Amino acid sequence: MKQIHISFSILCALLCQVIPPGEAAELPNKENFHLFLLVGQSNMAGRGKVTPADRKPHPRVLMLTKAGQWVPAADPVHFDKPGMVGVGLGKTFGTIVAEKNPDITVGLIPCAHGGSPISAWQPGQHYKPTRGHPWDDAISRAKAAMKKGILKGILWHQGESDSRKGLSDIYEEKLHELIARFRADLDTPEVPFIAGQMGVFKERPWSEAKKQVDQAHRELPGKIKAAAFVDAKGLDHKGDKVHFSASSYRELGRRYAEAFLKLRAR
Repeated sequence: MKQIHISFSILCALLCQVIPPGEAAELPNKENFHLFLLVGQSNMAGRGKVTPADRKPHPRVLMLTKAGQWVPAADPVHFDKPGMVGVGLGKTFGTIVAEKNPDITVGLIPCAHGGSPISAWQPGQHYKPTRGHPWDDAISRAKAAMKKGILKGILWHQGESDSRKGLSDIYEEKLHELIARFRADLDTPEVPFIAGQMGVFKERPWSEAKKQVDQAHRELPGKIKAAAFVDAKGLDHKGDKVHFSASSYRELGRRYAEAFLKLRAR
């Protein structure tokens, strides 16, 4: 029974890769390969419906597969929960950044874990729902990628799992500590950190705990150097009152790109 389960998981992971294994992309010079780490929970991973257009890659936007291979980026970019992954914000973000910078190639490093609370993003912490180690996996994949390119930004979308009494009141402290740890472990003390707002859906009013987590995200630019906040105003959910719709993920990707470009301009 165990062997059947493992085989099915491997099959799902392979099916979620739009580009077949072995078709590795040609990489540019290290200075022109700009890397972005995608971390957080399911709204970073993406749960939107994939269309043929989402599977069409941009010639200068790549993604790092689960196996550690660089291939042209196509949704789904993530692989945290193979049966659920879909359109996210990453591909749109990468496409806009690449279009604004014709001399570079963008490299997306997908590392989100659906459902993960911020406490799961600690060294050595195993997260059972995705059978992974959010922090250790992200650092390992980022360091491997940084041998070929330069880390230019960390994109974060997370908070739903901490929007409850007893967790929301310590969320800001944990978030600031996480940012400092990312920058220290990756030896990038001033790398931009961009946090996105959780879904603002009228069908699911926010609790006081969720407002507290949102405040921690919203106040980042005034408290942390080289940080930005991306709002989710006007975005829709896909019907579950938690995850964004595919079109909203694409808009969120545009907003992340705009926030990054503004930070870089400073």
